[in-house]
Amino acid sequence: MDLVKPLIALLAIVNPIGVVPFFIHFTQSFSRAQRQHTIRVSAISAFLVIAISALAGLKIIEFFGISIASFQVGGGMLLLTSAIAMLNAKPAESKPGDVSEGQEKIDAGASIAVVPLTIPLLTGPATISTMVIYAERTRHWWELAVLVGYGVVVGLATFVAFSASARIARWIGRTGINVMTRLMGLILAALAVEIMADGLVKLFPVLASHLQR
Repeated sequence: MDLVKPLIALLAIVNPIGVVPFFIHFTQSFSRAQRQHTIRVSAISAFLVIAISALAGLKIIEFFGISIASFQVGGGMLLLTSAIAMLNAKPAESKPGDVSEGQEKIDAGASIAVVPLTIPLLTGPATISTMVIYAERTRHWWELAVLVGYGVVVGLATFVAFSASARIARWIGRTGINVMTRLMGLILAALAVEIMADGLVKLFPVLASHLQR
């Protein structure tokens, strides 16, 4: 299994820098200590979502009797939808109403570190789908361990991006964040098409012979 593509896909989907404006918005009234706590919880939560998806995601879809080929096609379509949103300079996992719902969570006293920052802005269905698809391709325990390790990388990237949120916002500005989000969306779109194509070939083997011509 190519161990580089999962990391590229994860970083493109999670895109912590693209979520920085939301982090700034949700924590603007927080003290420094509260903001640091939010950063730590978000980073750990992002790691846990990725690790659990890699270790148990495949068993969950098998429990529901879903084939990995069908999951690849569905997951690929979901990734493509996320990529299109990113090409419009929106976070990959965002949905209409995320900001208002997140504010309601704050007003209700819930931790915005988990909802909506980690779920669904940082990680969500597209992230989980990606981890399940790549976990199915592993053949050795160490490959699975590498996928879990990528969760650490994403957690660290989240920690660094959120910690430097104020400097990032001043340095690259909103335009720079939009450009980076669109670039990562383009990379994600290419990966999504590849995943869908692999799933379609498994579902319809006759396509393989046509693709080889």
